[in-house]
Formats: sequence, C-alpha cells, structure tokens
Amino acid sequence: MPTLPWITPHPAGPDTTHAFVMASRFEVRSLKDVPRFFLKSLSAWGQVRRAPGALGASLEARPFGKVFHTLSAWESRDALHAYARTEPHKSIMTGLRATMRDSTFTFWEVPVDALPVDWDDAKRRIEAQARAGAPGGHGTAH
Repeated sequence: MPTLPWITPHPAGPDTTHAFVMASRFEVRSLKDVPRFFLKSLSAWGQVRRAPGALGASLEARPFGKVFHTLSAWESRDALHAYARTEPHKSIMTGLRATMRDSTFTFWEVPVDALPVDWDDAKRRIEAQARAGAPGGHGTAH
C-alpha cells in the first residue's frame, strides 16, 4: 500500500511555534494479523483528522512486510496524549496488543514551519530509538 500522504487537520495557531512529533513503527506477528491491524489503523487515522491539536499526520503500510509506520505532529505533548486516551484509539491499541510482535515510538520537537516532517528523518529516529531499546513505550516494546 502506498503511503497515505501528509494531511494537515488543523493549522498551527499564531502562538504555536513548535510541534511535538511522534513517529512509530509497528510490526504484527503474522500476515493473518495484517488486515485487522490495517482496518484499525484506518479508524485511528480518521480520528487524527478530527483530533484537537493535530497539526499533521501520515501513515505508511507495508502489509507483506507486516510493518506499519505512523508519523504525526501535535500542538503539544498534551494534545497527543489526549488523542491516545480517546476512543477509538484507546481501545484499538489495547485490542491489538496481542497481535504485535514489536513496536517502537520516538518523540521530538520541530519548528511548525518545518512541517511536514520528512519520512526519512522519522525512520532514522525510529531505528535509533529501537537500537537504544529504551523501556516504557519509548523504545522497543515486546
């Protein structure tokens, strides 16, 4: 599947100078888990499009590799956390845990005028985070 291109759900407000960015990599356990993960990711994608504080997002799926990447930018860390705690995202992540082989998350800030975030940069950061293996959901989780 091609990458869903960067969307801008909400423009940055005049007082927002930096965006809080999250990039993630999810690998499902088997090919049979791919359709379910993909459908759930589309539901979360729809939620991002309506989420307060969402400045941008993109999604890349490599179904035959069993890998999905997400990339999003937010007005603040609080806006991202509010999205993650809100339905349907909250239930999606809880419900998909058993299908996950591996997941990596990384976070950083960029000036809002540097949006959209570059996928190559995001993937380099994800790989570095995975190598670091930081616990607590900010590195590789099993």
